[in-house]
Order: sequence, then structure tokens, then C-alpha cells
Amino acid sequence: MRLPVLPIALALSLTLAGCVSSRGLHTTGTLSDPGKLSSERSLADVKLSATAWPAQDWWVAFGDPQLTSLIDEALKTNPSLDEAEARARQAQAVADSYNAGRKPQAELDASITGAYLSKKNPIYPVYVLGTFAWSKSVTAGFSWDLDLWGGKRDAWEAALGRSRAAQIDAYAARIQLSVNVARAYVLLGYAFAQQDVAAAELQRTTQALDVTRRLVAGGLEARQQEHLADSQVSGAEQQKVAADRAIDAARSSLSILLGQGPDRGLAIERPHLVDVGPAVLPDKLPVDLVGRRADLVAARWQIEAAAKDVKGTKTEFLPNISLTALAGFIAVGGSTNVFQLPARDYAFGPALSLPIFDGGRRRAQLAAADAGYDALVARYNGLLVNALNDVSDQVSALSSVRAQIVLEKRSEEDAQKSWDDAIKAYRGGLKGPLTPLTSRQQLLLAQQRLALLESQQTDISIRLIEALGGGFDGAAEVAEVNAEHPQQASSAKSDASR
Repeated sequence: MRLPVLPIALALSLTLAGCVSSRGLHTTGTLSDPGKLSSERSLADVKLSATAWPAQDWWVAFGDPQLTSLIDEALKTNPSLDEAEARARQAQAVADSYNAGRKPQAELDASITGAYLSKKNPIYPVYVLGTFAWSKSVTAGFSWDLDLWGGKRDAWEAALGRSRAAQIDAYAARIQLSVNVARAYVLLGYAFAQQDVAAAELQRTTQALDVTRRLVAGGLEARQQEHLADSQVSGAEQQKVAADRAIDAARSSLSILLGQGPDRGLAIERPHLVDVGPAVLPDKLPVDLVGRRADLVAARWQIEAAAKDVKGTKTEFLPNISLTALAGFIAVGGSTNVFQLPARDYAFGPALSLPIFDGGRRRAQLAAADAGYDALVARYNGLLVNALNDVSDQVSALSSVRAQIVLEKRSEEDAQKSWDDAIKAYRGGLKGPLTPLTSRQQLLLAQQRLALLESQQTDISIRLIEALGGGFDGAAEVAEVNAEHPQQASSAKSDASR
């Protein structure tokens, strides 16, 4: 029989013409080139060194063994790290499940069911109708989606990229924890410095009160001045109580970061941090910063994953072939042997699927994947800009606070001399109470500002280390993944735009 070739060809052409299409949909995001972010003028006065990247144990440079011990303890006991590592394992499990879906599937089923069979039931043989009989079956099934266009592979690689991003996030959690412990430790040191300032002020106000009382007893000063001096002693005592509370609060913060109870903080002694010196930056800062900050590396893996999502979604517009097979034995009857040749049952064959009309569902899915890719690219570009500006800002802040410390130390020395001279003159009756009061207030403010500036100097140094990546050491793992999947690491943008 001769087939009507022309009508069939015409019908097939019309069908294919009506198939869903991805025409007109594409990504628009473009990764920023870090080398084009200008920073030469902002960092012109900063010393550069190829070895200036923070070490993994950067906190050792501050010369305080207690800080090293606290960070090591926090990295072992803080629950947030367990949470981050669990998320990484969860993401890897998802990637493994996608990979499993790409492979042939086989299963074996066995069942036995007893039932009274109706005499009118046409499915079962006549000899069991109207009786209670056992239905027995043993079947083996096989299926395999051939994944002609690589859509399942793309989905697996997308999940793998998110798994790698989650692993980098676990590194980032460790870095953030170490930074938080160090900054809380700096606050503890500042609280102790405030306590010193309060103690010194209490000593000065007490000294002024003693002098005032002697002058009042000798008739050289009014009783009102004694009351005023006594109130100043009370104010100094209040400052000392507040400083004591600040120490307790800082210790409590450290206890939380260590994942321990409040008693752990009571054992933390006064910090003794050394000045790590002025800022020194890496010589290839804008470009190398991309691989040194965990947030940027994780963002790049997210982009790789999104590119695979786009590519995989595009395969949904193409025809696909899958293979299925089923074989086994089925028998009904209590005495019937299921394992016999007449009880055999099997079926097999390929299946072809071709999307024709779907109401725009696939185009909407691709549009969403394109937008997701573009959003991640925009996020990465923003992170890159913020990262470079963060480094520049911390460098500027560190330079400023170091200059302020030099000036404040000179101010404190002058204020100390002014106080010493004023209290001597007041004790000898050569000056009234206003002169030592003014000098003491100036000295108190200078000491408070100096304590704050020295604390800020250390805190900014830590924040600069954080801005430079905090000793991020996940690069080896990233390189290993790139070696295993070089196309995934290098062709994300081309995959997403095809």
C-alpha cells in the first residue's frame, strides 16, 4: 500500500512549525572585569607587596596567645559552623540525586494478593472465577532517559555548582566567625581601657576632693566647693561601674561566639594585642581579590549553576527519547507456579516526546532562568564593586586613625602636664578650683579619645583583613572542581547566551 507522502510531509511541517520555540529569549548580564575597576589614585600612597594577602591564621600576627586560643575554640564549638557544613552536605546530596537521575534505572518488584474473584470478572482465567485465589507477580523494570541534548547533565552540573557554592559558604562562615571573635576581643580590650581611664579619673577626683577639704578646713575655700568635688568623685565611680559592666558584656559576647555558657567568659583575661602596623596591600589587588574573597567565589559558582539552568531549560524545547522495558511472571491461582514459561510477561520500546503547544509554559520557564542568571551576575558585579571599595575605605580609615592617635597622644601628654601643674597650684592656694577642674576634664577626654582610637585602630586592621578575604583557603577545592569540570568553569557565559 502506497503511503500519501505529500500530505504526511505537509502535516509534519505544520506540526513542527507550531512547536514551542525559545526564539527571542536570552540573558543580558555581563560579568564585570575587575581589572577595569580603577583604584590607583585611592591607593596611591599604600605600600604594596606580593605577600600581603592575609594568612589563614591571620590572628596570630596580633601577638596574643589568648586570642589564638579563643578563635581555635570557636572554630571547634560554635553551632553556626555545624549549620553551614550541614547545608553544604545537603547541597551535595541534591547534586548526587540529579546525577543519579541521568543513569539507567532498574527495579525489581514482587507481590502476592489474595482476593475473591467475581464470576463476571473478564480479566482472570475461567478456572479461578467465583473462588478465592492468589495473584502472584515477579517483575523487573528498566528505564533510561537518553538525554539526547544534555538537559539532565546540565541540571546535575547546576546542582553541583550550588553544592560548591555552599561549600565556599561554609568557609565564609569560618572566616566570619574568626573575625567576629577577634572584634569582640578588641571590644573587651577597649572595655578594660575604659576601666583604666575611669580608675585614673577616680584617683584624680579623689585627690582633688582631699585638697578641697584641707582648704575648706583652713578657711581658704567655701563648703560649696567641697560638695562639688564630692559629686565629681561620685561621677567617676559611676564611670568605673559602667566600665565594669562593659567588660562583663564583652565577655558574654565572646561566650556566645564560643558556643559556651556565661561562665566561660569569666575566665577570659585582659587582651594584650600588638599593633600590626600600617596597611600593606597586595600588588595585584583588583584582579586577585576575585579569588581571595569567599563571597565572590561563591557568587561565581552560583552564576555557573544559573548558566547551566538556562542551558538545561532550553533542552526542554527539543524532542527527547527514552527507553523502557518490563519483564516478569504473573500468575493467578493458589496452586499455580508463577515461575513458569506460560506466566511470562514482558514489554519494551522507545518513547518519543516532542513539545508542540504548552500555553507558553516552557518560554516562561526559560525567561525565569534567564532572569535568574542576570540577577546573579548583577549581584556578583555589586559584590565586586563593594569589595574593592571596602578595602579602599578600610585603608583610608586605618591611615586616618593612626594619624589621630599620634595627635591624641600629644594632647594627652599636654593635658597630663596641665593637670599636674594645676593641682599643685590649687594645693598651694595659688589657683582657684576652676583651673584643676578644667585641666582634669581635658585629661579625661583625651584619655577616653585615645582609648577609643587605639581600639578602632585594631578593629579596622581586622576589618581590612576581612575585606582582603580573611585568609580564605578554599581555592584548592575550587581548582580541583575546575579540573574535573573544565567546561563548567570556563563556559558559563557562552552556555547561558546560546
